[in-house]
Amino acid sequence: MYDIIIIGAGPAGISMAAEAKKSGINSDKILLIEKSHEHSWTIKKFYPDAKKVTANFKGQPAVCQGVMCMSDTSKDEAISYLDMAIGKYNLQVHYKESVNKLIKNEDGSFTIETNKEKYQTTICAIAIGMMGKPNKPDYKMPPSLIKNHIHYDITSTEIKDQKVLVVGGGDSASEYAQFLSLAGNDVTLSYRQESFMRMNDINLESIKALEEQKKLKVYLKCNVIGVEESKDSKPLVNFSEDTFASEEFDHVVYALGGSTPTNFLKLLGIEFDGNTPIITESFETSIPGLFLIGDLSAGRKGGSLISAFNSANSAMARVCNDYLSCTLDKA
Repeated sequence: MYDIIIIGAGPAGISMAAEAKKSGINSDKILLIEKSHEHSWTIKKFYPDAKKVTANFKGQPAVCQGVMCMSDTSKDEAISYLDMAIGKYNLQVHYKESVNKLIKNEDGSFTIETNKEKYQTTICAIAIGMMGKPNKPDYKMPPSLIKNHIHYDITSTEIKDQKVLVVGGGDSASEYAQFLSLAGNDVTLSYRQESFMRMNDINLESIKALEEQKKLKVYLKCNVIGVEESKDSKPLVNFSEDTFASEEFDHVVYALGGSTPTNFLKLLGIEFDGNTPIITESFETSIPGLFLIGDLSAGRKGGSLISAFNSANSAMARVCNDYLSCTLDKA
């Protein structure tokens, strides 16, 4: 019987486990379950090496509330910090383990069934993030292109000296375009709106500078409606606007954000307001003792390292106050 099980070993999950340990819960009563073979897989997979891992997000102040805190940093430094936390707090992490079922028991506890084991716990926190399930276009693409020419990150395949289309209008799209351009690619950034409204100022200025230097083409008010296989076995991209002719690329990279795993959460019985799970200020769901932290709690407004750390701190305050015999350690 565990005191707390956390599903997902990213920044939010690791910080929740660290908060639990600092509040007086023994390490052997805390468990992190991670479906990947290593922690913080979203950062490792979707962030290019040159991308900054930001502590704040779109003007939200980077004010730490809990035991974990960091400023804007590099990808390697962020991973090292999370590595250190796992070691410092002696956290148990079960890797390559997927949760198949989560059941609320009559006594208020939870049963968690994975592909390897069955666990019992008093408290459960879900910190699986959103980018682990990237948004994909609603049109079908030839299977022959998907493996080698269609991408949802730029770390899985090295792309160099190629013609690349990046689809999206947020910070990830901007950073992908910058990274690919600096790697010597012929890059086009396509966005369906008439201006970039979701980028931070630094990324927006960088895009403008690359465009002025003729190192990046930008297609605004441009909707991709389909991708076919060209006679050269490359992606042939079709646009809805007459101003953009069908164009062949070597690679297409989609940066459309991530989506909340709605079906999984609804199957647990969590109440929703439209497509948004209902949570309290302490990140507790409509199911007592079940918490959503990190990106899942941030929703469409987006998250950050500090918001992930702080959501864990707020959730742990509720846990100690109402469920377990522990004392929250403030920063």
